[in-house]
Amino acid sequence: MRTAFLSGLILISGLALLGGCSSDSPSPVTTCVDSCAENQEIAEFVVTNNCYWLPSDQNILNQDYLIYIDGKVTDTKGNEIGTFDSATGTMTLNDGTTVENIDLSALTELTPEKVQEIKDAVEDAKNNGGENQGNSSNSGNGTEQGQSNATVGSSGSDTSAPAESSSSFGKVQGGVMDVSGYPVPTLKNISGNGTRGWNTRYWDACKPHCARLKAKADDGRPDTTSEATYSVLGPVARNCNINDVEIPAFTLSNTVDKYWMGYKDTGNACVDAEGGENAAFTCTDMAPIAVNDTLAYAFVASQPGVVNCGECFHLQYDGGFNDQSDNNKPKATHLALKNKHLIVMTSNIGTDVKNGQFDLMVPGGGVGIFDALTKQVKGNNINWGAQYGGFLTLCQENSNCGYDGTLDCYQSCIREKCDEAFSNHPNLLRGCKWFADWYMAADNPTYQWEKIECPQYLEDKYYTTINTTKATNIKWQDDWSTYNGGSFETKTCWSAGQDPEDPNNPNAGCR
Repeated sequence: MRTAFLSGLILISGLALLGGCSSDSPSPVTTCVDSCAENQEIAEFVVTNNCYWLPSDQNILNQDYLIYIDGKVTDTKGNEIGTFDSATGTMTLNDGTTVENIDLSALTELTPEKVQEIKDAVEDAKNNGGENQGNSSNSGNGTEQGQSNATVGSSGSDTSAPAESSSSFGKVQGGVMDVSGYPVPTLKNISGNGTRGWNTRYWDACKPHCARLKAKADDGRPDTTSEATYSVLGPVARNCNINDVEIPAFTLSNTVDKYWMGYKDTGNACVDAEGGENAAFTCTDMAPIAVNDTLAYAFVASQPGVVNCGECFHLQYDGGFNDQSDNNKPKATHLALKNKHLIVMTSNIGTDVKNGQFDLMVPGGGVGIFDALTKQVKGNNINWGAQYGGFLTLCQENSNCGYDGTLDCYQSCIREKCDEAFSNHPNLLRGCKWFADWYMAADNPTYQWEKIECPQYLEDKYYTTINTTKATNIKWQDDWSTYNGGSFETKTCWSAGQDPEDPNNPNAGCR
């Protein structure tokens, strides 16, 4: 579970970091040729998530540390040995020792993928007899310009408990994210705890509410008043283009000039005036996924003013449903779901959602109030079912299974509808069939619930990897549909009174 997002995060894309042979610039560092001393050192690191490398020669303790974006600190072998407070730049080790004034922007960021690339490059160099060849002239640690002025204290600071992190990443299999690489959380039995709620369902494919800017966090979105307030709830949620490539959640406004700098949300695909097909959709890997037979993960819309974006909840199903009565008893579907556990994360705020209700994001669950799904998934003969209810409402018709149909009939019917709609969209197909196979096609089931820390898997699917800080210099685009990854077109921007070309300009602006 993350506590506060590290506002100094530097994202490295493509193959910019193959060896991390310089940490003296926040821009992508120079690639090493064949093998360098620093490459060989990094190749031995155990890195399980995005982190920053604090080298031994940049701190008084003379040891290497890995500082993770969720606040965890490990040694280079992966052993958890402390925490990091992004607000103060202080690392606190388990023995109470503190290292202060750590500037993350001066450090090299590492990811599991990049470490593996470095490891492969080192092995290739060894196999080709290149151990002593091609050492780069800038193979030092970049301490002249990028050294962290870390200082050590004698006692621990009052920091929050470290956030849990996965021991390894999930694996991509056929374009679908596999949850098996993540640790399985231990959940308590909350049956009868007095917090009864119920699920509704939808999948509108719109830009998530939590991927939108808000000047104040009065509706659960991150507060973008400052970098400090932005870090409290973490960055905004991810959003993707029509081809399921992540795009910025916000960029520079389309009206910035040399006298004004401001930001603007990437358009919502559900709103034609904001770009429609050219704007932002929900990323399809936010569809539900089963961890095992009794535990699954999903995203939800929650009640505004009560639940914040990025919060997680544990639901334990009780075998009932929302509108049950003596004359309308639970179905076989509800009973089959009983005692299963679902962990959900809030990515949307629903103005019609009640306290305790979590509106479950399920492909094929009905588009609800808005609809970008039919823009993203096109088919001449797709019957999407009811606006509220989706495929299950079709299967409840008398021509199919009827309202009191069997579990097997509902599951077979929904699977068929999933195949017809999502055969070219593997994440949506997975999430749709999850509703039939794991969720047992249950219609508005009830549960007991509690707030919990978020599993790493959900965090990895939720948080933007682009707008990690409030500040951005990405240029506004009217059409994001053709973006396929890589760098962005940017503008040069400055704070008030710091125009590099016009010292008499008192305003913030861009050109």
